[in-house]
Amino acid sequence: MHISVFCGSSLPRNKEIVEAAATLGRRIAQEGHTLVYGGSNLGLMGVVSGAALEAGGRVVGVIPNLFSDDIIHSQTVTELVRVRSMAERKEYLIAHSDAFIALPGGIGTLDEIAEVMVMNQLQIVGGQRILDGSYRTKPMILLNIDGYFDPFIAQIQRAHAEGLMRTTAGLVAVSTVEEVLCHIY
Repeated sequence: MHISVFCGSSLPRNKEIVEAAATLGRRIAQEGHTLVYGGSNLGLMGVVSGAALEAGGRVVGVIPNLFSDDIIHSQTVTELVRVRSMAERKEYLIAHSDAFIALPGGIGTLDEIAEVMVMNQLQIVGGQRILDGSYRTKPMILLNIDGYFDPFIAQIQRAHAEGLMRTTAGLVAVSTVEEVLCHIY
């Protein structure tokens, strides 16, 4: 299974989040899955990808050409995919993954979460709507360490309760890596 992890290229102050990122990367590798991520070796991206590689896992980094060649070539990954833009990176991550996990992150992480939810709600795969009933929602799991995503979850629940969203679009929130693994199968 290809699992995309959404997270930032910064390190948070909360060390519990850093520990969860390392545990997640390690467990993805130990379970025999492929980690697909944003391609940076900085911040949480570096923690999760480094832990997966250290555990012998396959790691696919997807990085836009807008970064300098020295940054692009400094990435330690099994496979490096270069794309033209941040939007193309997001498209690649979504098209080439079976499940999605978000660690606490910034606006880029929230954008990626929302994009997966939109694709799930509209039943879009590879730019095409699947209307024959065969569409399977791809899990979008929030690793909600220390309640980080609580305000986001509350907003989604409110939109659903107000009738502004038909479904919660595959969104699941859990607080441990073990719970994450239960939801990706």
